[in-house]
Amino acid sequence: MNTQPIEASPERPLKLGTRASPLAMAQAYETRARLCATHNWPETMVEIVSVTATGDKILDRPLADIGGKALWTKELDAWLFDGEIDFAVHSMKDVETLRPEQFCIAAVLPRADVRDVLVGAASIHAIPPGARVGTSAPRRAAQMLHARSDLTIVGFRGNVATRLAKLQAGEADVTLLAAAGLQRLEQTGVGTPLSEHEWLPAPAQGAIGIECLAANERVRAYLSAIDDQLTHNAVMAERALLKALGGNCHSPIAVLTTHHETSLTLRAAIYSPDGAERIEAHETFAPGDIEGPQRLAHRLLADAPESVTVHFSGE
Repeated sequence: MNTQPIEASPERPLKLGTRASPLAMAQAYETRARLCATHNWPETMVEIVSVTATGDKILDRPLADIGGKALWTKELDAWLFDGEIDFAVHSMKDVETLRPEQFCIAAVLPRADVRDVLVGAASIHAIPPGARVGTSAPRRAAQMLHARSDLTIVGFRGNVATRLAKLQAGEADVTLLAAAGLQRLEQTGVGTPLSEHEWLPAPAQGAIGIECLAANERVRAYLSAIDDQLTHNAVMAERALLKALGGNCHSPIAVLTTHHETSLTLRAAIYSPDGAERIEAHETFAPGDIEGPQRLAHRLLADAPESVTVHFSGE
């Protein structure tokens, strides 16, 4: 992290764009607090501007069937292009791998808990036979079916409160939520966290990214002061893996990053959607070395059967 704050303050309050969901707003508040504390600004110097994203409006279909991750970002992208906001905050796991070149991930905040939380049972083993698992995430569905082929996956979308309400209403027997989201919403007593070493997280899970126009050097400089380099390196490596795999919203991909003194190790697994096939490999490389994630992707795809590779476009 850059520990040298910029002396000059903006001539006007900076506008921070965010989705209007409770979790997204919590992430925006955290971003504002970190930015203002680092630069010794009053909080009035960062104005939070919220939008209801298309992905938050359409909840009756899987995200992959209605436009993918771009449905989380397109409204904020338009505002950035038009200059209506100066920067935007995102859950990095929800940001599509290929972004317009006009944008720059100028900062990534320190990563929160990467684990998934199982709600409705004390463990995966304790889920009753034949139970319904509520999730619309291909990774979670494939991992669950790989561990428990007797279970049934039912579509489950919405924010944390919506999914917990659906579970309470009996639409599913168990569901999975991100520990980081629960912590940011101060709901740490919900469910049972699953070991990240046994149940691999989603790429970039637990990481908040802050994006601005690449050409806006002043805003980029302000944001760089709150960038956490360890998290930034890990997230960029995981996104490089996604790109090399040619993964999309239908591709079940799980990854865990381990930090060493001068290197990163990515451990990744790719699945067939039904969980029947699972291919795992790992690679260690220097931060910023995009060839490391590429090597890992190539090895995973080379070892995978067609039932897996058909869901990836990498080479």
